[in-house]
Amino acid sequence: MAHASIQLTLTHHKTTEGLAYQQLTVVLVSRDRIIDPQDLSGLRLPPGLDPRKGIVISGRAPVWLYAYLVHECHPALWVACFDPRLGAVITSTHSHQVFVGQVISLENLNLAAPSIQPAALGPALLIVGPPDSGKSVLSHQLFSTLVKDYPDVYLQRAHWDGEGNWILELPLEATDDEREAFKLTNKGTLTERFFPYQGQAIVSLRQQKSLVIVDAGGMVQPEKRSILEACTHYLIISSKPEEVLLWRDFCEKQGNLQPVAVIHSTLERTFEIMQQEPFLEIRCGPWVNGQPSNIPGVLLNRVKSQLSLI
Repeated sequence: MAHASIQLTLTHHKTTEGLAYQQLTVVLVSRDRIIDPQDLSGLRLPPGLDPRKGIVISGRAPVWLYAYLVHECHPALWVACFDPRLGAVITSTHSHQVFVGQVISLENLNLAAPSIQPAALGPALLIVGPPDSGKSVLSHQLFSTLVKDYPDVYLQRAHWDGEGNWILELPLEATDDEREAFKLTNKGTLTERFFPYQGQAIVSLRQQKSLVIVDAGGMVQPEKRSILEACTHYLIISSKPEEVLLWRDFCEKQGNLQPVAVIHSTLERTFEIMQQEPFLEIRCGPWVNGQPSNIPGVLLNRVKSQLSLI
């Protein structure tokens, strides 16, 4: 459906078990992928929606756009939201064919990944380092920069500290206390299934995405083995030079991951190339929540070249 900021397309499919359904794909067409609530005004579903079939809503979009689309699709036989880590999650139904909470798996959806060969796995870049070094800020800025030209890039937050993208996208005038309060409200705790779930999610994402960026928190933990096994490359950002070797050993000896870069994080506004080979090593900063920052060009090019984005 034609719209200034949001593109909606409708396609028809069958699951591997023969269940007919429609896929409503959302694409945010501006290069920065930003939309405003006012964009809902005048947004309409594409023609040809068949209420006798179910519908799967997919695509990267704010939760409030998904809420609007689920409501608009209510006449359909059933409605599901696509999660690239799981499949299609049924959220409402008028049929006995499916039930709320059911997941139609990625394999059963019978969809071909558009940018990756079906048997291939895209790379996964694990971003690690000690606390308060700027991992979350770096991973978000790297994702935000790459997604402008590579829409199949995905950022997976594999930790439970409550610092999601929405925290990093708060207005610049938000105070540190306000940001911390939001984090604490959504902070979870480590469970036995947390890292195994994250590892499987990363593998599922690699089946569909050109690159998965993984932010895995600031502790060297044996429990993270499942994440190491799911990733292919690593990048260290550290405000403590003495901990870089610890993280290198963790990623290379325990995970057999390939190094992309080491960033020595600083609160100073500075940039220095320390070495180019066998991996990029730079000193730069600051990487602070609430302060605008840009990915250095040499780092961006190294990520692209190492991960086959160019």
